[in-house]
Amino acid sequence: MSPNTDLSFLESVNKSFNLAAEAMDLPKGLARQIRTCNAVCEMKFGVELNGGYEIFTGWRATHSEHALPAKGGIRYAPFADQQEVEALAALMTYKCSIVNVPFAGSKGALSIDPKKYSLEELEHITRRFAQELDKRGLLGPGINVPAPDMGTGQRMMSWIADEYQKLHPNEINARACVTGKPVHFGGVQGRIEATGRGVQYGIQEFFRHPDDLKKAGLEGNLEGKKIIVQGLGNVGYHAAKFLEEEDGALIVGVIERDGALVCEEGLSTESVYQYKLEHGKLEGFANGRYIKDGKKALELPCDILIPAALEGVISRENAPGIQARVIAEAANGPVTFDGDKILREKGIFIIPDAYLNAGGVTVSYFEWLKNLSHVRFGRMDRRFVEAQGAKIVRLIESGIDQPLDSKAKADLLKGPDELTLVRSGLEDTMCEAYQEIKEIHSSNPKINDRRTAAFALAIRKIADIYDSMYL
Repeated sequence: MSPNTDLSFLESVNKSFNLAAEAMDLPKGLARQIRTCNAVCEMKFGVELNGGYEIFTGWRATHSEHALPAKGGIRYAPFADQQEVEALAALMTYKCSIVNVPFAGSKGALSIDPKKYSLEELEHITRRFAQELDKRGLLGPGINVPAPDMGTGQRMMSWIADEYQKLHPNEINARACVTGKPVHFGGVQGRIEATGRGVQYGIQEFFRHPDDLKKAGLEGNLEGKKIIVQGLGNVGYHAAKFLEEEDGALIVGVIERDGALVCEEGLSTESVYQYKLEHGKLEGFANGRYIKDGKKALELPCDILIPAALEGVISRENAPGIQARVIAEAANGPVTFDGDKILREKGIFIIPDAYLNAGGVTVSYFEWLKNLSHVRFGRMDRRFVEAQGAKIVRLIESGIDQPLDSKAKADLLKGPDELTLVRSGLEDTMCEAYQEIKEIHSSNPKINDRRTAAFALAIRKIADIYDSMYL
């Protein structure tokens, strides 16, 4: 590797892990055991398309089996390769530990551009991929549970679940073999926006800690804070939309593949997103200044920069020019190891990906639990809670000798539905994990940043499991 070249994604993940492990007192060899990817399977399989056969290459990495099932998305991308899959699987192991989700890490990919195939062809390819995963023991509710990722979505998860059920007709929990399914097919409400919602909750929690705000040179709350979002896919769109519409933040920049839009007065995330869907690009959007070289917008001044697309967008090349006070990593590995070092030297506060984008796997865990219990969240207790609320309303009204206003009464009478419970569980998860990371950072003088603290938290939790296994 050239001295002027950044480390690869996998090397960056492993370097960050090593920094955390070196700051901890671990038994000899345990750090290596935790870091090492247990298994990677490369599959090549033929699919009959348009009267001929096409060969596809896919991977599934199982980084760890300290807890089962192993969990992680499947991405369809022409640039996918084994190293990327291994890096993402490792991150998933650490991510699950950080947010107290009892899964190990896994990841899958198919080297394919999904835009080049019809819906019917994609179904045929996906079902064949599911067959290949199944016969290698890489698919099942208690073994390995995929989810959507780049280039895949709810429909593809339904195809995989349906194919698995056909292969295992007596498996009562078959639909739990994947998460991220449509609600009518065993999915859970709130899963589509879960990663973006988790980003919002993580940033909200950051703003609840004055000492962290001071380190970043910020104060107050999210209202009026200037945010630039790189990547307006599922994660970036929902994170920006929630932060703008619910927290009053200003989305002053949106960066996409074809360029960037900038507006100091704030952009409407929904309007930009709908324009992108209709036209396939940002250029031509009425409000805001268009910048052809979108990468330059990463270096514009803002309070929070949210990289929410691919890995490695901030590297040693452009890190010196970054002017954000906070970088909230909504994507996996958006900052290289070398870029991270430069940003920290500049005093930029980084909320790391291993924590911040864990909303997806957290709500996937809720979906998995729903599939295993075969009961919708809220079904057993919603009416009971509403009846309790009615009693409280009656007591209050009798005490003040007048009726409550209609809104207050409605709030007290409403029992929790599935979406409310999912959001509550996700918010609690993100708040608790942030506080655990902060605590390990402050208690260990060898740890100098939140990324190292997040990795150290994951290592400690995994090490405790290994310790219990081999007593």
